[in-house]
Amino acid sequence: MKVSRLTRLAAGFAAMAFALVAHAVYPDKPIQYIIPFVPGGESDIAARLQQQVFKVKFNQELIVSNKPGAGGALAWSQLNSMPGDGYTIMGVNLPHIVLQPLEPGTQFKTEDITPVYFFHYTPDAVIVADDSPYRTLADLVKAARKNPEAVSLAGSGTNSANHLAHERLDREFGVKTLYVPFKGTGELVSAVLGNHVSGAMSYSTLAIQQKGKMRMLAIAAEKRSPQFPDVPTFKELGISWVDGAYRGIGVPKSTPPEVRKAVSDMMGAINRDPELRKRMTESGFEVTDIGLEQMPAFIKERSVEYLNAAKGLGMVK
Repeated sequence: MKVSRLTRLAAGFAAMAFALVAHAVYPDKPIQYIIPFVPGGESDIAARLQQQVFKVKFNQELIVSNKPGAGGALAWSQLNSMPGDGYTIMGVNLPHIVLQPLEPGTQFKTEDITPVYFFHYTPDAVIVADDSPYRTLADLVKAARKNPEAVSLAGSGTNSANHLAHERLDREFGVKTLYVPFKGTGELVSAVLGNHVSGAMSYSTLAIQQKGKMRMLAIAAEKRSPQFPDVPTFKELGISWVDGAYRGIGVPKSTPPEVRKAVSDMMGAINRDPELRKRMTESGFEVTDIGLEQMPAFIKERSVEYLNAAKGLGMVK
């Protein structure tokens, strides 16, 4: 029996009406928010700030849980096995989701990840312990030139923003330092403060969190950090370097388009909160508002840039 055109139209309008109703009441129950890293890192800190705003705006609970492993790859490889109903979301990071699949054995591909919103990035920064003999970046570079690989820099994970930034530092300044990857920020901090490494290729946020114990030597931002007004940008040092790690939200690939839009809009509402933006900025985060509509072009642009950089730096063939 053929379905009439009127029946098909009615079904279509019903589906649209259902989507609109679902969108209007979303979220009407707690949301599971999975962070693919250990507690205490930048992704976790951002999630805890978002959790507070979510409670006020939506009168629901944003349940933050940590699922660390393989620099985020463990959780990202499992994302598509989770329900695509908008009530399970996961933190996603760039350049991680672009570079990690280049490593043999990684259980996900970049196209497996479905980002719906990016809310900030953290500028790359060279950081040392406050009692470090390196008072400036020039001091560190001089030592590295004198003794290749004697200078060691900790970072979070491999094929990550820290790893890419480390390779770029070596190339830009013509040195050879040793990159020491750690699973999370906590271990990295202990290594730096315990003088087990010379310093870290990390983010401005870490320097702010550890102010008084750590110092920044340079920051990859357009302008100096208000919290460290004496620290130069790489641009001031003659290097065109404004970059860092982007953080956002991803959903399972099975999530319908209208639900993806609802999740993106929800994160946008959280990110527009004036108090949240103030606290993010004070913590060293550079706030962005990249929603679902801008996502394809943004991911394409960043992917090309990361892959070209990784090839140029010899991280991939």
